[in-house]
Amino acid sequence: MTTSRTQGFSTKCIHAGEPLDANGGIHPPLYNHSTFGFRSTKDVLDVVEGRAQGNLYTRYGLNPTIRSVEEKIAALEGGELAWVFSSGMAAESATFLAYCKAGDHIVCIGDVYGGTFELLGKNLPAVGITTTFLLGSELDRLPDVITPKTRVVFFETPTNPNMEVLDIERIAKVTRTKGALTVVDNTFATPMNQSPLQLGADLVIHSTTKYMGGHSDLTGGAVIGKKELLGPIWGWRKNLGQMMAPDVAFLLARSLRTLAVRVRAHNVTGQFIAERLAKHPRVKRANYPGLPNFAGHEIAKRQMSGFGGMVSFVLDGDAAATAAVVDRLRLFTIAPSLGGVESLVTQPITTTHHDVSKEDRARRGIDDGMVRLSCGLEDAEDLWADLEAALG
Repeated sequence: MTTSRTQGFSTKCIHAGEPLDANGGIHPPLYNHSTFGFRSTKDVLDVVEGRAQGNLYTRYGLNPTIRSVEEKIAALEGGELAWVFSSGMAAESATFLAYCKAGDHIVCIGDVYGGTFELLGKNLPAVGITTTFLLGSELDRLPDVITPKTRVVFFETPTNPNMEVLDIERIAKVTRTKGALTVVDNTFATPMNQSPLQLGADLVIHSTTKYMGGHSDLTGGAVIGKKELLGPIWGWRKNLGQMMAPDVAFLLARSLRTLAVRVRAHNVTGQFIAERLAKHPRVKRANYPGLPNFAGHEIAKRQMSGFGGMVSFVLDGDAAATAAVVDRLRLFTIAPSLGGVESLVTQPITTTHHDVSKEDRARRGIDDGMVRLSCGLEDAEDLWADLEAALG
């Protein structure tokens, strides 16, 4: 379904990519087929050689269930095209490999997911692709660290787990003048709260496992941008076998229909919990873009329409004391993911950033006393009562 640019976000969540099917189904059905048949050799060649759009083979993404959810995601991010993947890490790796070869260079700014650190710091160097890691506070160095071999400048905002907010427009302007691509991971913000493409980013990446999926029952990823920039990524997805399964795409489309209402609720609860934590005597530091005294608050107000459901904070204790607090929680489940309807809690040093060296964690302010919360859709007062009891 073609949507108008004037349609609201909630309308796109429900209607983008969703025509009535041949039997009048109000949502596209699940085509859990590996392959599709043709009436003639001419018909198959028209699809294979690009003269006609059609369904061919699911590993290629030529499947109506997959096409439908890709159209929806592109509409939500304001991009021309979207590709979906088997995971967020698959989306990242295909993007980096599409634009970098042996001898090329990536700049990564600020904190990122631990798996991304490993991909950039260990896996890609094995094939000759190097990365320079800048702290968010070192943004002034960006023009100097971009070299003629730099192909991609990558960052998350807000970041995992410090919730640091990076200025997308500023970074994109510098990167563009140097001839590299700006790639933004928008997972924490969601397209509901932030539109990186409108701020100058070239490509946007999501772990759709998180807020887009929203129910902790699927694993996936997505890349969104202009058609010409998505083109090179397609071949890597196809030949690395990174395609999202049709049944996962079907579940993802279901979830996206409620994305707007879910994120609105996450925003409210995240703000409430962050404000309470910031005032608690056992909390040394609360990290949340919606807090007025948070370092990135002014940038967040400028480039975000909501501040999300992710909160992190640092306790006045060591790793063991922090684990004791986490273990006393009852409504927050100890788990490494985020973005679901249920509230989750994790210590970054035990899960998401366990394999990042102690020295690099210290450099980035990922303390042993840090706790990361994914605030779900429970009553905010109940969540706070749970936290308050555990802290007490």
